[in-house]
Amino acid sequence: MTTLLPCETPEPFLISFSGMDGAGKSTQIQILCAELASAGVPVMQLAFWDHVAAFARLRANFSIKFLKSDGRVGTPAQPVRRNDKNARIWYLVAARTFLYAIDAMMLRRIIKRTQKRFSGVIVFDRYIYDQLATLPLENIWAQAYARLLLRFVPRPDLPFVLDAVPEEARERKPEYPLEFLYRYRGAYVRLSTLAGLTLIDPMSQDATSDVVTGCLRNAAGSSEVGSHEKFEPQKDDMNLLATLSENSHGT
Repeated sequence: MTTLLPCETPEPFLISFSGMDGAGKSTQIQILCAELASAGVPVMQLAFWDHVAAFARLRANFSIKFLKSDGRVGTPAQPVRRNDKNARIWYLVAARTFLYAIDAMMLRRIIKRTQKRFSGVIVFDRYIYDQLATLPLENIWAQAYARLLLRFVPRPDLPFVLDAVPEEARERKPEYPLEFLYRYRGAYVRLSTLAGLTLIDPMSQDATSDVVTGCLRNAAGSSEVGSHEKFEPQKDDMNLLATLSENSHGT
């Protein structure tokens, strides 16, 4: 099997997956990480909400208590009614711009810290792009704000945005109204142009995986994998993940 990346790199190779709920991010992350690990490439998965977002628990509790949002994850068998990022009341948008600036600082700090202690591939489930996609990017001020944060945070080596048909995404994760999903999708498309992200059109799971793998091979250059031991998470890596999670939740 050809390598997806050299097994030893001077600093981590960053990959991020963004997109609306139900676009298939988690599935593609699982497939990619399994392929990398089987090729002997060290992999670390980071979830933006769990390991980066500032005051994540407080923000989730606020949505549940004050916005009456259902905090569960929707499934086809059990739809839920979420009311958080789809709420566009002016004071919520203002609060988000403040919180996203903190998120950007946290992200920058966490990536720098991780680069010192981990060499391999870091795969982000969501990134700062997913925060910015909740803003009214059709407005000039929001675009200017997004550009400012994009200059501040480290850019992934491969930033993917998985596009999805809103109706199909809602079937997989029935959580938000279709009207919001269409607006949300438009924000991701606009952000892809603004930030130069790799936008992957809606397609089958296997076809999407092929595109992701192809982009990774193009970025790294094809070479053969030598005889490397299968990567297993080391104690230091697990401790780092725990520390990042604790810091993001303010514990």
